[in-house]
Amino acid sequence: MPGKTYGYIRVSSTDQNEDRQVIALRERLVPEEDIYMDKQSGRDFERPQYQRLVKRLRPGDLLYVLSIDRLGRNYEEIQNQWRLLTRDLCVDICVIDMPLLDTRNGRDLMGAFIADLVLQILSFAAQNERENIRKRQEQGIAAARARGVRFGRPPLSPPENFAAIVRAWEEKRLPLAEALTQCGMSEATFYRRLRSYRLRR
Repeated sequence: MPGKTYGYIRVSSTDQNEDRQVIALRERLVPEEDIYMDKQSGRDFERPQYQRLVKRLRPGDLLYVLSIDRLGRNYEEIQNQWRLLTRDLCVDICVIDMPLLDTRNGRDLMGAFIADLVLQILSFAAQNERENIRKRQEQGIAAARARGVRFGRPPLSPPENFAAIVRAWEEKRLPLAEALTQCGMSEATFYRRLRSYRLRR
């Protein structure tokens, strides 16, 4: 009796579109109820839907993923998950955008060797690309800071009557909580602005 067919989708955040992966799995006739999807980062494998899927898999089942980086965040994790699925659980995997990574084909020694070789190259490339993206982001941020670009929220300007509020607070005519409300500031921001105000005074 042939095994069941499953599909796994991962998008890195809730605002990333999963349509391309869904369409690819539907084209392979994966039943809707057997498609598992996680919308969160791939930093670890505590992804709930992936874990549910792994528990359901049985020897002879077939798992479709669109690309190899759906299985892990780096070279080592991709390798480990591939071994878990294919060797420990005896599940077939088909990576849709890389036909050489289909364990149903080439079950002889040469086929297995080629698949392992391709897997190592692709998982290394996936990790390398992520590291390059991170480096480019860090370089872009550093270049922007060198140009004077400021990140985060702009500093909150004190209200025009800040001096009057401070004076009333210092003279104990105004409680701190009321002073913060009138300034629209947190306590930490209020004291920062107060220090600057006193230095200028």
